[in-house]
Amino acid sequence: MIVTDVERKRGRVSVFIDGEPVLELSAKLAAERGIRPGRTVTSAELAELAETDARRRAMDTAVRMLSYGPRSVHELRDRLKRKGFEPEIIAATVGRLKELGYVDDEAFARSWTETRQSSRPRSARLLASELRLKGIAPQVANEATSAISDDEAAYEAASGKLRSLRGLQYKTFRERLGRFLTSRGFDYGVAQETIERCWEELGGEPDGTPID
Repeated sequence: MIVTDVERKRGRVSVFIDGEPVLELSAKLAAERGIRPGRTVTSAELAELAETDARRRAMDTAVRMLSYGPRSVHELRDRLKRKGFEPEIIAATVGRLKELGYVDDEAFARSWTETRQSSRPRSARLLASELRLKGIAPQVANEATSAISDDEAAYEAASGKLRSLRGLQYKTFRERLGRFLTSRGFDYGVAQETIERCWEELGGEPDGTPID
């Protein structure tokens, strides 16, 4: 087979055989392999070029995704799948990134836990659940969140909410802060202890006297 034309468009080229487009490659790969009009190619060579191009595109896609922040293996695989890459290309890409240390579910789980707890504290149970939704194995998720103290996390979460609760009666204060803490995954006992701790620190009394 003979290449009859090579059309360039936005960093990629369409390769024509006998006047028909048969393959699209990156311009860089085409230049590396000397793909130009008049060059003879075999079916095996075209197949190898297509696979090489797919591998490079998959790696570029993955690296670009990782440049915005850590990702779990599941997230990476899912993104590549949605981009239309074949399973074997996805497996090879993820495998290579693991070898290079760019993808590590244990490191991701630790990083995710630290980031979430510093910005939006929540219970260890809820955080582990979030990690599992990202494809993290239960054992890894539980280990990453094992050091979290729900008592302290609830207090930190509540502290950021107190300004908006000043001036409320005890019953309303308790209900609003309780709903908030429950939404962050804290159980009833932890939530109630945190409510009482915050109310007392703000100078309120359980008799219904509003906080000044």
